[in-house]
Amino acid sequence: MLPLIGITARSIRDEAWCPPLTGARQGYIDAVIEAGGVPLVLPPTDDMRVLRAMFDALDGLVLTGGVDMAPDLYGEEPHPRLGNVQADRDTAELPLARWAATEGKPVFGICRGIQVLNVAMGGTLYQDLETQRPGPLDHEVSVKHECWENLDHGLQLVADSRLATLLGTTQLEVNTLHHQAVKDLAAGLRAVGHAPDGVVEAVEGTNGAFVVGVQCHPEMLWQTADTRWRKVFAALVEAARSQQKERSPRN
Repeated sequence: MLPLIGITARSIRDEAWCPPLTGARQGYIDAVIEAGGVPLVLPPTDDMRVLRAMFDALDGLVLTGGVDMAPDLYGEEPHPRLGNVQADRDTAELPLARWAATEGKPVFGICRGIQVLNVAMGGTLYQDLETQRPGPLDHEVSVKHECWENLDHGLQLVADSRLATLLGTTQLEVNTLHHQAVKDLAAGLRAVGHAPDGVVEAVEGTNGAFVVGVQCHPEMLWQTADTRWRKVFAALVEAARSQQKERSPRN
């Protein structure tokens, strides 16, 4: 059986008067399919029995991008420039991230997803980089360009990291669509990539399992802008396939 890769979703209102939709951007879905996995979109829920049942059915997990996390989750008051938060996503994604990281299920956190991983494991976030960690780099420049495929700043990777091995380089260019980032790194995570201004933009787990987080959006780069990211999604699916072989057959 092909590995089942959960993709965290969010609620969306296409019209104010309509009931909400639940979904994820197509890039995540296409990346998982292209890598040989089966994407399963995971609706946010506060029912822990349902959430755990979904998690147990998976072979791997993608934590997707989106809105800010509620700062009370890491012991801070809201900053004046805190953006929108979605409590249902926080409630669902924190346990998913924690279970994956501690139980060895392959997990790939993207943009908000790297932040969820860090908070789930005990770290904190800059709520607004421009005011809390001012520097020369605009981390929202891809938003201003209105282009997800732009390669707008550099990313320096640690030479012995999983990402550097998979991508075949320690220096590359990435897109950038965020105003929050990792501040205090959680125990159990290692910072393996930094933006030119020193902001942490890639992390990996320290226990040998596939625990990877990036601040950029590779789900929008692997097609044409930087096809090397295909190897990272392929590695996620391969790790999930290995996990699948270790599990009992599904009913």
